[in-house]
Amino acid sequence: MTARNTNHPQKGAAIKVHPIRELAQIAAIKANLKSQPRNYCLFVFGINTAFRANELLSLKIKQVANLKVGSRLEVKQSKTGKYRAVTINKASYAAIQFWLKQHPRKHEPKCAFFLSQRTRSAIRVSTLNRLVKSWCRLVGVTENTGSHTLRKTWGYQQRMHGNASIPVLMVAFGHTSEHQTLEYLCIQADEVQALYFTLEL
Repeated sequence: MTARNTNHPQKGAAIKVHPIRELAQIAAIKANLKSQPRNYCLFVFGINTAFRANELLSLKIKQVANLKVGSRLEVKQSKTGKYRAVTINKASYAAIQFWLKQHPRKHEPKCAFFLSQRTRSAIRVSTLNRLVKSWCRLVGVTENTGSHTLRKTWGYQQRMHGNASIPVLMVAFGHTSEHQTLEYLCIQADEVQALYFTLEL
């Protein structure tokens, strides 16, 4: 009889992934990926747009080729079927251009933007999940990470360093309550802990 894998989650259980909390770790990942244009773009674009993994990987050349700083990019959300628009910032634009220059099929409008070297089609969510884990592990992120880490990192950093309000982030993520957003971004405990140092009586 085969021994049961105690590390495997029970059926129906969710494995929580975390954002990258330290700006220095984000900078380190970017530095590590500079020699890998596709992966660099995946990471930078992912943490600057908060698209879900499958939405990010669904992008075609024609959707990104003519984007400029300030352009709006609309992608159909896999979960709701509605379109979600993001505005391209300088970091996203630079990352797109960096990868486009190296993209082996950049002149094919219908080709996947994030192309797999092995299959010559769009990389899979499972592959992105594995990549994110390896990038984070290399720079010392000890919390559990995965493909959703990119999306969560955007929200976490917007809240902690960009002073974005929870109601605004709630709308950006399509959540139904502020509690859901706080829990999703793994920041509720951080902010409660910070109360003890913000005001000492």
